[in-house]
Amino acid sequence: MESQTRSKKIVILFSGPHASGKTTVAKAISEKLGLRYFSTGELFRKKAKELGMSLIEFTKYVDEHPEVDYEIDSIAKEEIKKGDVVLDSQLAYFFAKEINDPDIIKISIMLHAPLKTRIERLMERENLTYDEAAKELSVREKREYTRFKRLYNVDLWRPDDFDVIVNTSNMDKNSVIDLCLAIVEKLIKCREEPGEK
Repeated sequence: MESQTRSKKIVILFSGPHASGKTTVAKAISEKLGLRYFSTGELFRKKAKELGMSLIEFTKYVDEHPEVDYEIDSIAKEEIKKGDVVLDSQLAYFFAKEINDPDIIKISIMLHAPLKTRIERLMERENLTYDEAAKELSVREKREYTRFKRLYNVDLWRPDDFDVIVNTSNMDKNSVIDLCLAIVEKLIKCREEPGEK
């Protein structure tokens, strides 16, 4: 499905807990559909590195500096408005609700995996011990949930906010990508041609 053959712009929004597979799947979907890729997480990590902080340290820092979230989230909103993009972001699905452009098709997918699976993935990815990975997930997710509620009055990951929720723990990486691609292509077709289900 090439972008130039579509009648509308596409915005695909991947959200979910850390280490649930968002980045891997979002990058693959963007490549397969010829869409831009944007990650608020990558921007967050870049800013942490610029300040010489670990992710846990920077997460605590951001609690006291809301301008960091506002800057990152403002960029995400602009990416949504441009269209033809896959966003890997905790909050992009929430901000996309503000966009009511009839020429944009929005698809929101939440990826999920049990905590133990996510800890093991983070251990492998970041070369951490089990306790280090568990602490990073706990600190970041608890603080983000509280911070986003305070800044935007949003409850993260309400099922009603998503088109589809995918458990990524019971399939290999390629199967998850294939499933998400099939879901996205079907939803695009349904929303370009509302009469066809």
